[in-house]
Amino acid sequence: MVPILMMDKDENRAERAKKAKWYVVHTYSGHENKVKANIEKMVENRGMIDDIFEVIVPTEEYVETKSGKKKVKERKLFPGYVIVKMIVNDESWYLVRNTRGVTGFVGPGSKPIPLTDAEVKALGVQEINEINIDLKEKDSVRVVSGPFENFMGTVDSINIEKKKVKVYVSMFGRETLVELDFEQVEKM
Repeated sequence: MVPILMMDKDENRAERAKKAKWYVVHTYSGHENKVKANIEKMVENRGMIDDIFEVIVPTEEYVETKSGKKKVKERKLFPGYVIVKMIVNDESWYLVRNTRGVTGFVGPGSKPIPLTDAEVKALGVQEINEINIDLKEKDSVRVVSGPFENFMGTVDSINIEKKKVKVYVSMFGRETLVELDFEQVEKM
């Protein structure tokens, strides 16, 4: 009976996540990662995972050349800002607004204004797509992309959290276990 309740709660959370919007939060410059960590910790501690879903500090990678050596580094796209996917209610607004390092939401007065879909896309915020996979152990699959493309195999195990599946494929007359992304396989 417990697993059924857990599934209902997950489905409820998925439905609420669809209703959530992205908001921009202004922080002290240089405190973006601390604010992100603090919000995530408070959401977990206060059981607000059904109101605040994701916290992002938008960054980009760049190549720096020093003394003839190239180094890949990361920099913040918008110093002083954090983007939060949430459903705004009194409790979630209070939690984010009163996080150490936060100066407020972007919007008139104290009213947060959600980003439009076009703004979210322009920021490069990747929506996490829930993948519904209809696989179970011992299912026959065909690999549709990657180095094992067009190989046939048998599912050994499925890792929902990592969105990975381990498949035995026949290579050179031997069964070899390979780990693939959900998108790389299709059920036969």
